[in-house]
Formats: sequence, C-alpha cells, structure tokens
Amino acid sequence: MNKVTQSAGYKEILFEVKNGVAWVTINRPEVMNAFREQTLDELIHALSSTRNDPSIACAVVTGAGDKAFSAGGDFHAMRRLNRANALHWNDRMLGLAMTIRGLPIPVIAMVHGYCMGGGHELALWCDLVIASDDAVFGQTGASVGACPTVGATQYLPRILGERLAREMIFLCRTFKADEAERLGLINKAVPKAELRKATEEWCERMKSFSAQTLRATKKSLNHESDELYASWQHGMELLANIWGSEESLEGMQAFLEKRKPDFQKFRMRNKKLVDDYLADIAADENKGPIK
Repeated sequence: MNKVTQSAGYKEILFEVKNGVAWVTINRPEVMNAFREQTLDELIHALSSTRNDPSIACAVVTGAGDKAFSAGGDFHAMRRLNRANALHWNDRMLGLAMTIRGLPIPVIAMVHGYCMGGGHELALWCDLVIASDDAVFGQTGASVGACPTVGATQYLPRILGERLAREMIFLCRTFKADEAERLGLINKAVPKAELRKATEEWCERMKSFSAQTLRATKKSLNHESDELYASWQHGMELLANIWGSEESLEGMQAFLEKRKPDFQKFRMRNKKLVDDYLADIAADENKGPIK
C-alpha cells in the first residue's frame, strides 16, 4: 500500500501520512524553523490527529530546509511575553511535549543542522533521535536570557548524567552528531544524504512489530519520567517570571542585533542594591536596640 494523505490546512508546518508513517515538518526555514504560537498549535493538532488513524505505526518530526531542525522559540514572539501572558506560550510548549509523550506510537526526531534551545527540547520529547552528520545539539538559554525548564532540566541529567547536563546548560556547550551519539544524547548519526532513508528504515522496522506492544511499552518506559510532571509545572512558573524581565529582553535583543549581550550590568546593579541593603542594616545596628 502506498497511500499518501496530506493536509493543506496548515500554514507553518507540513503534514502527510505516507505508508503508515506520519511526517510532520516545521516549515519555517527562513527563521531556521524557530517556532511561535501558531507553529506550536499546528504541531499539537497534527500529531494529535494521528490518534484517529490506528494504521499509523509511528511519527517523524523534522524541519524544512537544510540548515536546521529547529533553532527553538522565535524571539520575535517570545519578546512579547511577560508574567501575565506567559501561560499562553508555556501551556503550548507543555501541551506539545505531553502530546508527543502521550501518543500511543513512537515519535522519531529526524534532525539535521542546528537543533538548539527549545528545538533541542523538542527532540528530547521524542522517543528516538536520528541525526545527520552535520547536526549540532545545544541549550542556549543562558546566553539569551531564557530558561530551559521544558524538558532539558528534566531529561538531560538522566541522559547525559548530572555533570555533562549542567555543562550543557550552564556553559551552553554544544555537541556535534558523532559526539552526541557516543554520549547517548541521540540514537544514531548518519551521513546527511542518507538521513531520510535511514529514518524510513526505522519506520519500516517498527511497522513490522506489534502495535499494542509498542503502545504498552512506551507507556511503561515513560513511567518514571512521567513522575517529573511536577517539575514541568514548576518549570513553567519559573519561566513565567523570566519572560519579560530586563535580562531576558537584553538577551533576545542582543541575539537579534547580532551582538554580545551585556548581562554584567544587571549583576552590578544588583550588587549596588545588596550593598545599599547591607549598609542600611549596619546603620541600624549602630543605632543600638529599638526602644
């Protein structure tokens, strides 16, 4: 059977079901497949729709063009965020993560080029990751004033170990595909020209296996990490307080202007506030007890 079903209703993703596999492609190559609210909504809708077709054996998530799987969140969208409206973004991120993890079929991230920040968290949500040899994986939150608490802080310590996870997040360390494979951050790295074929081979193999077994074992494999849901909720609240802050806006604006962000000015301002506070305490102590 070579049935192909395509949906033309999406504007920021491509979606087709071909030979029992759902292919979901972020289609914003002009911004390295960075996603915004509409992109997240369409990803959630497309992936959720696979529940209506039990003949689908697995899903593949990838990015259009030849430069990136996804560079993460679109800064033009995230600059609008603040504590009051944060839930509109955060709930979409959490919703996509839970959609992928909750599907009864395996979800494969097919990665090429840059897979950074929220784009890397998207890959972390998937069950399997196959990448081309030009892929680069990283968490950029510390360099742009964001906070990778939508999967990175939960999963990276379990995948890489605590030390490397902290290095990846605190130092924005990146990993090329071969190193990512060696460390277990991804399952497999292949030459770029062979990426689609290698992914299709995985899909064909899964199609030959028991659907109910894949469904049951995915649920079992997720059991321990599902208990981290409280950490996800905690992470959403942390993010709500990050969005719209002066530091986050400086980080994103610097990225857009292609300059180095000046985070040191915030440290120095905070130092003055603390110094003034400590001076006030000392002055009160010198006055003696309150009478």
